[in-house]
Amino acid sequence: MTENVWLRWPSREALSRAGVLRARRSLVMGARIVAIGVLLGTTFTGSDLHGWGIAAAGLAVLACGFGIWGFRSTTFEHRLLPSLGLLVLLFAVAVVAHGVGLRVPALVLWCVCGVTAMERLPLAAALPATSAALGAYALVDHDGWLSTTATTGGIALLGYVLRLDAEARGNAQRLLAQERAARAAEAESAALAERARIAREIHDVLAHSLSAQLVHLEAARLLIERGAERDQVLDRVVAARGMAREGLAETRQALSALRGELSPLEEFLSELVAESDGADVTVTGERRPLPAEVSQAARRVAQEALTNVRKHAPGAKVHIQMDYGQHEVTLNVRDSGAPPGEFAHTGAGYGLLGMRERAELLGGSLEAGPYEEGFMVTLKVPV
Repeated sequence: MTENVWLRWPSREALSRAGVLRARRSLVMGARIVAIGVLLGTTFTGSDLHGWGIAAAGLAVLACGFGIWGFRSTTFEHRLLPSLGLLVLLFAVAVVAHGVGLRVPALVLWCVCGVTAMERLPLAAALPATSAALGAYALVDHDGWLSTTATTGGIALLGYVLRLDAEARGNAQRLLAQERAARAAEAESAALAERARIAREIHDVLAHSLSAQLVHLEAARLLIERGAERDQVLDRVVAARGMAREGLAETRQALSALRGELSPLEEFLSELVAESDGADVTVTGERRPLPAEVSQAARRVAQEALTNVRKHAPGAKVHIQMDYGQHEVTLNVRDSGAPPGEFAHTGAGYGLLGMRERAELLGGSLEAGPYEEGFMVTLKVPV
């Protein structure tokens, strides 16, 4: 529902000093001090006040100061009745001042009432209050009607301009606060995403490595309990040690990825196939640096594919093809000897399911299935 413009208060950001330059605040404060000093000086030196009259004038000045301060506070809190009450008080002080012969202070006070009412009250209350104050000013002004009309119109316009300026400043403050909140939310979201990525990397490495070690060590324990031969137990222990070494190396690689210290992907693939007999790698397309998440996903898929080939098709030839496309990169790992269907059901290594989820998080896809006499895994990730 749209708020009625006539009943809408200026925002608290507009009524506060937030966003006002220090130089501007100092200039305004200095001008007010000079104006008040000149006004008080001319009032007390050019009037016939003596004794109790001076004391009463001093109390009236204090009442005006309290009234203006209170008016600013109540309008900032959007309290209409107290604001109007204080405005009436200031109006009454001006009437009394004019009645005792202090014409100039009365005119100034009426102008202040008109300007501040227009600047800080809802328009439905500001227009009558400003009209009453400037009407009183026009009634007692001794200048011609044209000059008085121009003066009162200028004062009303000044109040409205100050109102527009304050609202523009308030809008700027609100936009700035929203932008800061959006940046904070974006930073928090990025931090959470980074934490999730770190957790996923650590889980992928440690979950596989530790679970495999646990399997081998548990097997070794059972063999010992059954009195198996030493070589059988030693094979399990050696396998567990090998898994621990691999896990440590992969953990270091994951940490390097998180620090942005990864070696080029094609270099990693070359090293990977060098450790496997009967494997080769081909890189096509224009080589370029890849985001850490994309590079890490390709490394994980290549490791997963080779691990499963070693387990389920020992001695099979493996061909890895890395293609740098214009809008995506494609990693294709194809072997020549895995029994059809066995790869998909074993869930070995890091697991095709985890690799597929990783690819989908990056907006890509992972496909795995039988190919001719072997098995093929294809990763596609947009870049």
